[in-house]
Amino acid sequence: MTRRLALHHEIDVYTLATADHGFADLRPYARTHHIFPFNPLPLFASPFGRLNQLQRRRDLGRLEMINRRIAAEIDESKYDVIMAHPCRFTQAPSVLLYLQTPSVYYAQEGLRRLYEPALTGAGAAAAGFRAGLNRIDPLIPLYDRALMRSDRRSIQAATRVLVNSRFTQENISQAYGIEADVAYLGVDSTFFRPGSGGKGEFLLSVGALRPNKGFAFLIEAVSLLPPAIRPPLRIVANAGDEAEQAHLEGLATSLDVELQIEIGISDDALLDRYQQARVVVYAPHREPFGFVPLEAMACGVPVVAVAEGGVMETVRHQETGLLVERDAAQFANAVQELLVNDQMRDHFGKQGRNVVEEHWSWERSVIGLGEHLTLTSCLTERRMA
Repeated sequence: MTRRLALHHEIDVYTLATADHGFADLRPYARTHHIFPFNPLPLFASPFGRLNQLQRRRDLGRLEMINRRIAAEIDESKYDVIMAHPCRFTQAPSVLLYLQTPSVYYAQEGLRRLYEPALTGAGAAAAGFRAGLNRIDPLIPLYDRALMRSDRRSIQAATRVLVNSRFTQENISQAYGIEADVAYLGVDSTFFRPGSGGKGEFLLSVGALRPNKGFAFLIEAVSLLPPAIRPPLRIVANAGDEAEQAHLEGLATSLDVELQIEIGISDDALLDRYQQARVVVYAPHREPFGFVPLEAMACGVPVVAVAEGGVMETVRHQETGLLVERDAAQFANAVQELLVNDQMRDHFGKQGRNVVEEHWSWERSVIGLGEHLTLTSCLTERRMA
């Protein structure tokens, strides 16, 4: 996105020192890059870990002080418009509170941990004692209230809020009382493209190893496929959790599902997995948008997905894939339908590629984003927390 915006705009980047500047590096496309020092306060080890909520609460105040200074420097530079992205510590960045320059905040999602019910995952039974302590620990709600207040005030202070899907738009409206605009993201269809080689004999799913990504559900669904046609399930994760990985591997063994988990592979290796996959399977809980179906479609691979969240806006049922309810038997039937029907699988794959090229290119996405930035730069009124 930044690379394409830089073709038509002058871009300066402001980040905290805690940012991973090597990941999706913006520096080649920016005129200047300003890095502000910040280190979270050290956390205590057991048996004093309960005090960490106080440390995190203190960090919120420290962040506001730094962001006040960042906002002052930004305003002094007389930019036309500011585009802000989520903060790893506060979700909506508190710099929005202090900016006088028109601002656009791209909300990938709300503060889901506090606005959505918790999911159970690996080690839930073993963590029962700790979970019980969490329910009576007064420091946790103290921190959560401060975090929620910071996030809410910040998002409400933005001049304009953009979101990645109509699903997220509705969630933001319910959680924050804000009418956001949808600005769909895109996929790089020059990189994610159909392969020239043969197909492998596996199902593919992609995402971080966390309970909300629905991998346990996928293992259960795959186990319901007839053994004679049951392919291995391969999971490619950008981040791993040892407890969740052990849980998934144990579940797969107990259900006689061949499972392979790869963590932190290169982009080229990820492309290879997409190109070789028979079908991409996708079942996260209430995913705000989800790039995985679009990347699969760009590679000419059909998708079977749970019909919820932003996936409903990307996968076209009976055209680029199949959408089903969160029911393992229904999901297995949909996967089986594609596995045994080469013609349907090929047709969905070709249609997926066509849909991405026509509707989901980065160029199309950046044009829409540029229009929002231009409109916002002309506004003088701003939301106030």
